[in-house]
Amino acid sequence: MTFIEILVEGKGAALAEIDDRNPRTAREIIERLPLEASAQTWQEEVYFGLPFGLADENPSPQAESGDVSYWTPGSAFCIFYGGSQPYSAVNHIGKVARGLDIFPGVEEGDRIVLRRGEP
Repeated sequence: MTFIEILVEGKGAALAEIDDRNPRTAREIIERLPLEASAQTWQEEVYFGLPFGLADENPSPQAESGDVSYWTPGSAFCIFYGGSQPYSAVNHIGKVARGLDIFPGVEEGDRIVLRRGEP
């Protein structure tokens, strides 16, 4: 299994377990780790732009709480932590296995670091 640690500076860390819903998308992101960005928020979602673009693989118009996804129109990494739905279809790459409770406290501009994680 592969994991991504999502560190929100000053707020805590979460661990996402990568699944096989969009393996090419997941692989492309994992190969570029570590990555750093500034948080943005939208409804019950934390997202941030990545410095590269990827194509749609198996996009879904819906999300569940805990989904970790890639939004192709904005080249963004997304963490869904509540009942809100994507603005448009996303490539789901995994689920938050631990630490989902930190995301409601994330504010615009918080520093986020993505790196390979351990279970």
